[in-house]
Amino acid sequence: MSNSVDESFRHEYATNVHIAYQRQGTKLRETVRTQNNVRGSSTVFQKVGKGVASVKARHGLVPTMNVSHEAVECFLKDFYAGDWVDRLDQIKSGTDEMKVQVNAGAYALGRKTDDLIVAELAKSTNLTPTTSGGLTKAKILEAFEILGEADVPDDGERYAVVGWKQWSELLDIPEFANADYVGDGQLPWKHTQAKTWLGTLWFPHTGLSADESDNRLCHWYHKTAVGHAIGSDVTSDITWHGDHASHFVNNYMSQGTVLIDAAGVVTIPCAES
Repeated sequence: MSNSVDESFRHEYATNVHIAYQRQGTKLRETVRTQNNVRGSSTVFQKVGKGVASVKARHGLVPTMNVSHEAVECFLKDFYAGDWVDRLDQIKSGTDEMKVQVNAGAYALGRKTDDLIVAELAKSTNLTPTTSGGLTKAKILEAFEILGEADVPDDGERYAVVGWKQWSELLDIPEFANADYVGDGQLPWKHTQAKTWLGTLWFPHTGLSADESDNRLCHWYHKTAVGHAIGSDVTSDITWHGDHASHFVNNYMSQGTVLIDAAGVVTIPCAES
């Protein structure tokens, strides 16, 4: 047997971890502003204010906008997801334990990525005026107005993440679920539980936090409102420990998130009882 077969195995495993992480591990990573290859313990996202156009006198100086710039710092944290795979258990179990570890490690890190993003979304102080009851059309329109009044861009990069209870309530709103309103091609039960409505991609998520009244905190936000920094993307390492007669399978990453612009996030508290 070639001495390089073990390295081939490790490379295949590492590739599979990354694929599994992207496929099912995280749902929110692509919905926020991302900065890759960060060097150091933190990075900075720039927040730029609004410019104002002015007139000038003939032959006079062009007035400057003095656009504000704010540096929002994002700190990285290191996360690990590892476990042992006993050499003889691989024979007895009748399952591919390495594949099990691929999925378990990737999904764990993916959930952690989403946890970091949700934690920043939950810092929003922009709540809909109506906080009681479930997710209703009236609440949705309140949030829609808040985003519009804040000049949050309606450019196809708005996202709304809700709990599964709220997803069921959305399906009871004809304007959301009825083909007579949105067209057959936009119905939410086409291949995946996500759909576009009001210029926003809506989708359910199990990891949303709750407030002190046990209301599920759903969020409607723009992609640029939250920053996601990556120092080390999902990486894997396999080492053989003869004293354990096992491989130790380790997956790790270094990432961080920060709320860049609170005006770009509207939180909709929804009762689940």
